Amino acid sequence: MNIVLTGSIGNIGKPLTEELVRKGHSVTVITSTTERVSAIEMLGAKAAVGNMFDVDFLTKTFEGADIVYLMETMEAVGDLFDKSIDFIGEISRIGHNYKKAVERSGVQKIIHLSSIGAHTDKGTGIIVFHYDVEQILRELAEAISIKFIRPVGIYFNLFSMITGIRNKGAIVSNWGGDKKEPWVSPLDIAEAIAEEIEKPFEGRSVRYVASDEVSPNEIVNALGEAIAKPDLQWQIIPDEELFNHWVDIGFNEQVARGFVETQAAQGSGILYEDYYQQKPVLGKIKLADFAKEFAAAYQNE
Repeated sequence: MNIVLTGSIGNIGKPLTEELVRKGHSVTVITSTTERVSAIEMLGAKAAVGNMFDVDFLTKTFEGADIVYLMETMEAVGDLFDKSIDFIGEISRIGHNYKKAVERSGVQKIIHLSSIGAHTDKGTGIIVFHYDVEQILRELAEAISIKFIRPVGIYFNLFSMITGIRNKGAIVSNWGGDKKEPWVSPLDIAEAIAEEIEKPFEGRSVRYVASDEVSPNEIVNALGEAIAKPDLQWQIIPDEELFNHWVDIGFNEQVARGFVETQAAQGSGILYEDYYQQKPVLGKIKLADFAKEFAAAYQNE
């Protein structure tokens, strides 16, 4: 099949591209920079250079595709420290651009990388943009089949804790404790997407993807052991204190407030309400596997 992938070859895009090429598909990867063209071609895929805000480019690239894989990230919009950006609004623009490009190109099958929390627009913080884009895509004609893939919290988000561990000797956040919650590896996400590409498309469907279910205290114990800090602690601070800290170091205020709200939703369980109604079979990559990656990143930073 002819498959077009947005999102370049990052943590999910690269293993997904490799798997689809291995299975014999013709893969085109959209990238925002010519610097990644050679890396994409080395994987056996074609590169299309452009951006998510150019509807004409998207339309042309989507034409002739059997399946288009759509995703959006905050990093594609701009620097998280840029105080002038409305990240939620700009990502909605990307969603509208996707919708227009799909309509104009005639694509009939879509896989959309959404997120845990996309079942609601209430109380999920910054990731509400995933809900927004899902709703935009659901406005497409019913003849267009869409598979919404909703990964849970991705392990690599824990890399952001490295600076705090070095500076404060602890993981500091506004949630924590012994309540288990789902986490996922990008490798398991890529595998799930590749599986869905091979399966029949019909109507609109949702698939959650998770690798392991562990508590914050289990996470801090595993990471502490991996970096030779067995006494590493997970410290919980009030929402406003965390927000003020992030604003003080320069984060965009919408981003800072949004991440605080998202993490609070993790702690309250609001984020996972729909997940537990449609709980998936867990993937292969467990916390113990990620802890080795975390240790390598910690030593190299």
